[in-house]
Amino acid sequence: MNLDRNSYYKDDLNLGNHKLKSRLILGSGKYRNIKEACESIVQSECNMVTVAIRRAQYRKNDENSSLVNSLDWNQILLLPNTAGCQTAEDAIKIALLGREMSMKLGQHHNFCVKLEVIPDPDYLLPDPLGTLKAAEYLVSKGLHVFPYINSDPVLAKQLEEIGCSTVMPLGSPIGSGKGLDNKINLQIIINNAKIPVIVDAGIGSASEAAEAMELGASAVIVNSAIAYAKNPHIMAEAMKKAVLAGRLCYLAGRMKAQEKAIASSPSIGILK
Repeated sequence: MNLDRNSYYKDDLNLGNHKLKSRLILGSGKYRNIKEACESIVQSECNMVTVAIRRAQYRKNDENSSLVNSLDWNQILLLPNTAGCQTAEDAIKIALLGREMSMKLGQHHNFCVKLEVIPDPDYLLPDPLGTLKAAEYLVSKGLHVFPYINSDPVLAKQLEEIGCSTVMPLGSPIGSGKGLDNKINLQIIINNAKIPVIVDAGIGSASEAAEAMELGASAVIVNSAIAYAKNPHIMAEAMKKAVLAGRLCYLAGRMKAQEKAIASSPSIGILK
């Protein structure tokens, strides 16, 4: 039986009105310099990069002024985010500016925005009520809202029901590198969701990215693990392969765990 190996990789991710070949989404902050950020993003072969609107400055004729001006936006989809917003009202304003930035980059059909409402300065945990309020308004304005949330199955379902394009539960606090602290709730969110679930924040290693994908996550967002690595370029390659491996493992179906050992070799026909 001949199998087309490439068929295993025809596994596009539908987000909003876009199809992404890669299930790895990269953040753009915390890198030591713009050159290192760009090299890591290119090496990862991701199709979407999230950029904090409050820190981004778009200058059409200055290619080196910021990361926004240094990437090929014909190959990468911008995911503007509302990082730094502490209230729903503030996040709504910044989200609408993000839509304008997408249009300036020539992405006229890009209505995606990553919604972050974070009043907590110490642990950077998102505000569930503010997130729900802002999401409902932005959805009503035609945006494809990607809300960043705690690993809260009830909130995740509420956001799905009001029309969000995905939900983005944290694995652990932003930048902590602690991995998947609440796998039980993540699994409940994934099992209950009829929209993509993207694990965002806390991933510190390639094995943790693979683990999130093996749970059935549609994608992961990685930033600190790559930006803070001794060699971000190599870590970006590791994350790319880990996400693919985790996805293939999920599609293949894990073997059932057994309490007792089971011999690999059959007992029938053994010479005596």
